[in-house]
Amino acid sequence: MVRIDLEYEGGLHTRARHAPSGAELATDAPVDNHGKGESFSPTDLLATSLGTCMVTVMGIAADKEGIELDGTKLVVQKSMTTAAPRKVARLEVELVVSSERARAIPAVMRERLEAIGERCPVRLSLSPEIEVVTRYVWGSSDV
Repeated sequence: MVRIDLEYEGGLHTRARHAPSGAELATDAPVDNHGKGESFSPTDLLATSLGTCMVTVMGIAADKEGIELDGTKLVVQKSMTTAAPRKVARLEVELVVSSERARAIPAVMRERLEAIGERCPVRLSLSPEIEVVTRYVWGSSDV
C-alpha cells in the first residue's frame, strides 16, 4: 500500500505528496471546467498515468532483455465526453522509439513489448467505456 497525502488549496487547486519519496505535484481544473489550467487536471493525470505506465512496464521487460528504450517519447491525447456526465471518453497514445534504438530491437521483441504496454496496470484498470487507441512507431523521432 502506498500513501498519498492531498490538500485542497482552494481556487480549484490541489497539492499531492507521495509519502514514500516526498515528491509533490499540483493540479488545477481545466479552463473548460471552471479552472485556470495552471497545472495538470485530475483527468490529465489519468492520461499521464496511462502513458507512463505503458513505457515503464515496457522498460522493465526491455531491461531484462538488455534492450535500451532510453529516449522513447510518448504523446497522450485525452478527449472528454461532450454530454454529461463529464468523463474521459478517449485516450490516444503514440509511443515513438528513436531510429537508433529501434534498429537494435528485433521485430519479435517489438511485438512482445507492445503487448506488454497494452497490458500495463493502468490500462487494465481503466473503464471499458474509455476508448484507448495506441500507435507504436519504431524508428522515428518526429514526436
